[in-house]
Amino acid sequence: MLYELATLSCPLLAVGQVAERACAWAAEAEAGTLLGCWRTEIGTLGRVVLLRRFQAPEAMTAERRRALMSAAPFHAGDHLTALTMDSYAPFPFLPPVRTGSRGGVYEIRTYRLRPGGLAPTLAAWEAAIAPAKPYTAHLVTNLYALDGAPRITHIWAFTSLEERARLRANAYASGAWPPKGGPDQILEATSTIALPDPGSPLS
Repeated sequence: MLYELATLSCPLLAVGQVAERACAWAAEAEAGTLLGCWRTEIGTLGRVVLLRRFQAPEAMTAERRRALMSAAPFHAGDHLTALTMDSYAPFPFLPPVRTGSRGGVYEIRTYRLRPGGLAPTLAAWEAAIAPAKPYTAHLVTNLYALDGAPRITHIWAFTSLEERARLRANAYASGAWPPKGGPDQILEATSTIALPDPGSPLS
């Protein structure tokens, strides 16, 4: 099972229209399942992020080719100013993404890792998931990149930024989080707060 995170850049006032069109594009695909569609709210603005799941590499490659060969990828037309499509695999010990209502406020975090840092990162996260359950229950997924720089991207769902801050503070205070040794592998970290588009299966 593979995942794709596509990031569509556009003018600020076009974000809603681009998100709607991107969801329609995903619905028309012959392969792949749309799991989430978000509009960035804090961080780099003017971005629409789509998370899709594919059962086989060939299916993701075909869908990637459809976008590359289109004169208007994701039906975004002249609104689209930049497009990235990144390939990921899921952390093997995490359950599949559960769609539906998850709180309405999402955090998308990406950590660029040291070369060779993925295996110890996976081990650290696996050991920390259960002890930090009050916090990690809000984890939507964690993925590791299959191309580009070594990195992981994890998506979290909360009812509010206040809930996020409280849960993180409690997890840190208890010593259950962050995963032991995990931060040692991180070279760079970015975080984006995003809100689900009305057409998103994750809301």
